[in-house]
Amino acid sequence: MGYGDLKTKIVYQELSYEIVGSVFEVYNSIGYGYPEKYYQKAVASVFKTKNINFKEQVAYNLKLNGEIIARNYLDFLVEDKVIVELKQGNHFSKNFLDQVKKYLKITDLKLAILVNFTSSGVKFLRVLNIN
Repeated sequence: MGYGDLKTKIVYQELSYEIVGSVFEVYNSIGYGYPEKYYQKAVASVFKTKNINFKEQVAYNLKLNGEIIARNYLDFLVEDKVIVELKQGNHFSKNFLDQVKKYLKITDLKLAILVNFTSSGVKFLRVLNIN
């Protein structure tokens, strides 16, 4: 498989670039050390200026036998396609990754972007739903 083939296989490539670019814009503007809710407000503001369609704190229910047994809240659902989950701290934990994988399973979406605002910059992981 050549580079051109790989490029066409990236899930939501352009939208991902817009999301990640927005996150870097926030970090470059306000830096490190704020609570996650401040980063969420800042990212929402940048999404609005870039006309990126998004929803915040989207509730998704986990059901068993038709009964809601848990409710989860996504930080962002972008273009009804991509989950964006924001974290603040210097490391991605296994719990963060597990959380995003759970969101992908519950929503049956293809892509989540886990973003971490760290003291050394923005780190992000693209997490695919391979099921």
